[in-house]
Amino acid sequence: MEKLFKANFIALLLLAGTGTLLAQDNYSKYERKDFIRNGDTLKYRILYPEEMKQDKEYPLVLFLHGAGERGVKNERQLTHGADLFVDENWNTTREAIVLFPQCPPGIMWTNREKKKNSEGVWEFWFPLGDSAPWPSLMVNQLVEDLTASGKVDADRRYIMGLSMGGIGTLEFLYRWPEKYAAAISVCGGHDPDLAETYCHVPVWFFHGGKDDVVPPIYSRQVYDVLKKCNVDTRYTFYPYANHNSWDPAFSEPGLLDWLFSFEKEN
Repeated sequence: MEKLFKANFIALLLLAGTGTLLAQDNYSKYERKDFIRNGDTLKYRILYPEEMKQDKEYPLVLFLHGAGERGVKNERQLTHGADLFVDENWNTTREAIVLFPQCPPGIMWTNREKKKNSEGVWEFWFPLGDSAPWPSLMVNQLVEDLTASGKVDADRRYIMGLSMGGIGTLEFLYRWPEKYAAAISVCGGHDPDLAETYCHVPVWFFHGGKDDVVPPIYSRQVYDVLKKCNVDTRYTFYPYANHNSWDPAFSEPGLLDWLFSFEKEN
């Protein structure tokens, strides 16, 4: 019995190690880059089509990670979402450039503030400040530079993010409302009073009913505003999911098909 247990344990370790190696191999497909501007450095990973043509413009997907993936090693931001674009879920005929910037510690994609109320529930507010935080300004400039290089189709730029990045996704739409053709916000949210600015952009919201990090009301309120002016906007609610609603969201059939079905109207 003891030998059988040891054999099973070793097999599990080998399986886990294989999964880690596969993940690392997938992540290695994302090139490591530094974007330097005015003394600031934004680290990012970028995935290009396998057979990229120099005279062709490609769709761009910008992915904003959550607070737990902040760092300086240019790795952690690939923890959630990166597999979407390199495994069997990715249709190889759907060529695109995929961008994963990394926000450094101690700062966010937005100026969001929060506190717990008397019932222990998080309350959020979203001051805009004089400008977006510098990592967001750098990301916006990087998207501009990639577009100006002739590699990116300006009518097929998309943005998605989770948690801190889901909040950032909505704020990016507010600050740069003409930039993105469609968006996905997972366990995020924002100020519904600002939403009419980007009501022309289809957004697919995802949230867990038991989310105790970002209460679902903050995405639901924005959705309620956008749905009145955009029939393509969606809201998917997972009643029993906590904050990790990205797990079921990234397994949704047709998620990327929906995103890529939109193109900016000229």
